[in-house]
Amino acid sequence: MSGARLKHYGWGREDEGMTAEEQAFVLGRYHAKFAHDAFETKAVPRVEDLALRAPRVALPSSLAAFCTSERYDRVAHTYGKSYPDYVRAMLGDYDSAPDVVAYPRNEAEISAVMDWAGGVSASLTPFGGGSSVCGGVEPRIDGLRYKAAVTLDLRNLGKVVEVDQISRAALIEGGAFGPSLENQLKPHGVTLRHFPQSFEYSTLGGWIATRSGGHFASLYTHIDDFVESLRVVTPRGILETRRLPGSGAGPSPDRMFIGSEGTLGVISRAWMRLQPRPKFRAGTSIRFHSFFGAARALRAIAQAGLYPSNCRIVDAQEAFNTGAADGSVAIMVLGFESGDHSPDAWMARALECCADHGGTPEAAKGSDAHLEGAAGIWRNAFIRMPYAREFLTPAGLINDTFETAITWDRFESFHDKVKAATERAIVEATGLKGEVTCRFTHVYPDGPAPYFSFHALGRHGALLEQWQAIKNSASDALIEAGGTITHHHAVGRDHRPWYDRQRPDIFAAALRAAKRELDPQGMLNPGVLIDP
Repeated sequence: MSGARLKHYGWGREDEGMTAEEQAFVLGRYHAKFAHDAFETKAVPRVEDLALRAPRVALPSSLAAFCTSERYDRVAHTYGKSYPDYVRAMLGDYDSAPDVVAYPRNEAEISAVMDWAGGVSASLTPFGGGSSVCGGVEPRIDGLRYKAAVTLDLRNLGKVVEVDQISRAALIEGGAFGPSLENQLKPHGVTLRHFPQSFEYSTLGGWIATRSGGHFASLYTHIDDFVESLRVVTPRGILETRRLPGSGAGPSPDRMFIGSEGTLGVISRAWMRLQPRPKFRAGTSIRFHSFFGAARALRAIAQAGLYPSNCRIVDAQEAFNTGAADGSVAIMVLGFESGDHSPDAWMARALECCADHGGTPEAAKGSDAHLEGAAGIWRNAFIRMPYAREFLTPAGLINDTFETAITWDRFESFHDKVKAATERAIVEATGLKGEVTCRFTHVYPDGPAPYFSFHALGRHGALLEQWQAIKNSASDALIEAGGTITHHHAVGRDHRPWYDRQRPDIFAAALRAAKRELDPQGMLNPGVLIDP
């Protein structure tokens, strides 16, 4: 990565953040929400003020060229970006900081770190951009099985190695950050077109390991859709899958590693399917007086086979929170794009579906409409949202999200049950009424991916317990109502209890067997997905 180093606390680089005007807008919404003129705000400790224990292992000279135990590196690799990560970091709790951070430059160095970590009984945590929001990159160890913690950062493996223009695919190293990856593909006239909210600060290997959801809201929704083959470094050796457009030869080995969250191996490179760079675009936003009406319109669009690149709906309260509307209407952000043909006919049919369910489009619906009006306001708020937590958490505000997926026939009752359970939990945990909003991030012909946000006024000294109580109730409601504990944010440690309830027991046994074969010492990301 170029430019300033990443923040040890907060989103992005050290010279980035929300403007004073943006901060005032966000805090203004919370002042109004909780009828508070000001919030008690804690100071966040500087890197140099943190108390770090001494490293528990000494680096061998053979690894010294690409490994370090420097303070900043250890601090910056302690946490991801989840709410509890922010709270513990704000409190100066860095007990789980890794002893060593490795920055391998090739597969041989990855293997060397694995061999050394195994020899000193250390856990090994693969690390992409550190944008995990579910406790997926913190090196948690018990001190009995593991004597130390090592984090493996792949940022030095960031090249697009080869582009196959004929098959429209590229071989890309796992440590490539989103912007660098796209910049390397641009001269070839192609794009991966995978833009998660964390795009700037996440990597290809991280996207694959967590089954990331990207820009496309339909058809190409997950990174799974783009993986052609993988090369993975495991403690037992290097595994490479055959590069094919499709195969019916047994269970897919690629699928075993997609979503494995660093527990089975380190994804060093992958052949990825590409898209032509878009030349034609059409976009607009549509207003609905009913969120469920917007959902029914979106179901009609999804089942018509139109496959918009963007088709998100935002309920009235979230539209107000972001400044996209006045709180009286839900908003649909609708977009189509193509590198081959005009999408106008698809847009026209989608607008007919919206009209059938009471939708009224804004006047602008051209190629740049996604940058204008309600669509543009919401898009900008979406991109800037991650920067808010670094000043909201020290103010004692609990703001977090959870996402899921459910079939269309169950969506409306599911939405009401989950929202009500979360609202009750906020009152029980904090003694005050909070707020729960909903939007769709992705849609399928058979169901949507609802994404809930919750807002509560917490109490310093009890933020973690309050957050956990709300998280527990919301997660219980998701599972009991038939949804998934995560649609695109991965499992990590925060979702483990509910993932254990969601997956079949026999499958869990098979996954543990694969773990034993590929990682006999159980060193890779212990506690994520399965226990060692």
